[in-house]
Amino acid sequence: MDISLRTHPRTQDLGYSRAWETGMCSSADARDAVAALLAAARPAPLRRSVQDAQLVVSELVTNAEKHAPGPCALSLELRPGAHALRICVTDTSSSPPRPRPPDPARVGGHGLHLVRMLSRDLEVTALPDGKRVTATVPLVSEGGGARGEG
Repeated sequence: MDISLRTHPRTQDLGYSRAWETGMCSSADARDAVAALLAAARPAPLRRSVQDAQLVVSELVTNAEKHAPGPCALSLELRPGAHALRICVTDTSSSPPRPRPPDPARVGGHGLHLVRMLSRDLEVTALPDGKRVTATVPLVSEGGGARGEG
């Protein structure tokens, strides 16, 4: 007797949000949140995609911690069928992030270049009490293809 097997696509968004009221954002917590969220994604993204998303979130949260006094927040969004993770970091600085000129001899200051290189889109939105930086990181599934529009 043959039994047909059907798979049902996930129909709900996967998401995460966290606010740090003390102004001490945690890039380690942000990287862990990305790993946990993407572990629940189906189809599962490749390890490299997870690492890219973790690097982007770490850079964005670290920039918020270094350059913006006060609280910051993180939200992650993965829609059903999406092949990109949306990462939003909100902070209290009204100044947009500015890339430093490339300098291979300099230690540090390369984060925004990495974020731009790994993200499909990078957007800065002015808010009444700061800004929101949104990066969209493409994900590749274990099947080898992109996971869809996000």
